[in-house]
Amino acid sequence: MPVLEARALTVSIPTEDGIIHAVQNVSFAIEAGEVFGVAGESGSGKSVMMQAILGLLPNAEISGEVLFEGQDLLKLPPRTLRQMRGARIGMIFQDPLSSLHPYYTIGSQITEAIAVHEKVSPAAARSRAIEMLAKVGIANASERFDSFPHQFSGGMRQRVMIAMALILNPALIIADEPTTALDVTVQAQIVDLLGKMRDEFGTTVVMITHDLGLLASIADRIMVMYAGNRMEYGPAAPIFAAPAHPYTAGLLRSSPAHYAAGAEVIAIPGRPPSLLHKPAGCVFAPRCANALASCQTEHPPIRRFSDGVQTLCWLEAGPAAPAVRQIDDTGRGSHETAPVVLDVRDVELSFPTGGLFGRAGKFQVLKDINLSVRRGETLGLVGESGCGKSTLARVIAGLIAPSSGTVLLDGIEMSSLDPAGWRETRKHVQLVFQDPFGSLNPRRRVGAIIGDPFRIHGVAAGAERKRRVQELMELVGLNPEHYNRFPSEFSGGQRQRIGIARALALNPGLIIFDEPVSALDVSIQAQILNLMRDLQQRLGLTYLFISHDLAVVRQVCDRIAVMDKGQIVELAAAEDIYTRPQHAYTRTLLAASVVPPKPQDSSDRQLVETTQWVAA
Repeated sequence: MPVLEARALTVSIPTEDGIIHAVQNVSFAIEAGEVFGVAGESGSGKSVMMQAILGLLPNAEISGEVLFEGQDLLKLPPRTLRQMRGARIGMIFQDPLSSLHPYYTIGSQITEAIAVHEKVSPAAARSRAIEMLAKVGIANASERFDSFPHQFSGGMRQRVMIAMALILNPALIIADEPTTALDVTVQAQIVDLLGKMRDEFGTTVVMITHDLGLLASIADRIMVMYAGNRMEYGPAAPIFAAPAHPYTAGLLRSSPAHYAAGAEVIAIPGRPPSLLHKPAGCVFAPRCANALASCQTEHPPIRRFSDGVQTLCWLEAGPAAPAVRQIDDTGRGSHETAPVVLDVRDVELSFPTGGLFGRAGKFQVLKDINLSVRRGETLGLVGESGCGKSTLARVIAGLIAPSSGTVLLDGIEMSSLDPAGWRETRKHVQLVFQDPFGSLNPRRRVGAIIGDPFRIHGVAAGAERKRRVQELMELVGLNPEHYNRFPSEFSGGQRQRIGIARALALNPGLIIFDEPVSALDVSIQAQILNLMRDLQQRLGLTYLFISHDLAVVRQVCDRIAVMDKGQIVELAAAEDIYTRPQHAYTRTLLAASVVPPKPQDSSDRQLVETTQWVAA
């Protein structure tokens, strides 16, 4: 009997604009001890579906059946369902910062989960929590037990969330994008930990993610969702080797790992549809290169194939293999003779430790940093969470003063500038942050946000400012007519474009991208990478690109600097880093990285059965 089985699950959410059809007639079964992957773009219904199963959507209209250990979760009393959550079903949420209470220590939040479900002494609960924190990779776990969430990096907060979910050894773990904010080595550790939980305790894992490489490496079976529909479902191996649905093939094709360095990544065109309306035909038809006439007017049937794969599609065999190109370093440009835009010399940074009752000291964050970036070049910066990448970016941007060393921008030493000179220099270095929504004021309209650099530096006003803002919006692929919309009215990829438009406003000499695509779907990620490449070629921009996604760094960067414990341990041409790594830490990073497989032709797949899809 499956651990979790959904039958014709449908989730509708009433809103002021109408009914959102978030999940439509989805069925699946998860066997004991397996890793079940759920993939799809943002808004496809992945997280909503799991939240509905756990009773976390009180206002939603839910129909169908969801059987867990023989009980229908949709019919359980709220009290019984609360007791089951945590004890039998653990949940790892995507955003650890908003899931952890800022006023309580991480240790007290983990022991609270133990106290709610078990009768144990505070000392025993503390011991178990510290042991679990150590298992998920928190260094000095006994000391960090009393730390607050804001004292952890994003990756470390995610580890705390995983520890909280695993602390009661539940039968089922639902992990919603658990590795999005983590670097490849920590990601490998978390995946290994979940694997050990499965082997030692028989834990079943549901992995919700847009990282297809991760799913390809660990999932036994997967379900691909789009606009609330189950598009493809079955064993992971045949789906990744030869996807039967054009949408799955499009997601795999969007991975930058399959393209020559600097080449345009083939993204899925368009964007997911509104879930307020149910289309008459296939919901993916407007974006599908294989769409037939029947796709526009009739809902597709369920196709079952000989290898166990099922699709919701009119194609009887699946799409032909998408045209993808393997990595080729011939696309690299030479920047050896270009002028130096950024020159970092012997930079070090230390923060004071201790306080009124503690022993005063210093914690060194950056050690002897030396690097330079030439005009038109993209320098990648990679390393584990907490190694100092983002701190170095803030030092370069002038947001943090180094303890020693110099930072020169276009030959000007930034520490020597007076306030007027510093204000002028700030025009020439801009930051694009990892979280586009968190870096945009939700109460201000997009036109005002993008126009802030013009206003702050007195460059343009009135109608001229609006004209230039709308030109920037068009440049980055936004509709200029959306000038008066708020950030909440845009998708994640569109919000990242807003951040890029704001950074471009004053024609900066250097743009620092701090994890700009790590939280984006692979198809949206491809669109942003293409946009960055086009803007660099058209405007001669210079980039410092921070990322933990090594496939992305390889595709967009000319050179790569590898950081470990506040130091640059290796700096070389991108292809040299990947093909001839010199440092042991670099080899460790490369060994831990995973990329989705190159999809092959599925046109010879044998059709076994066709079933008419019935609306719930």
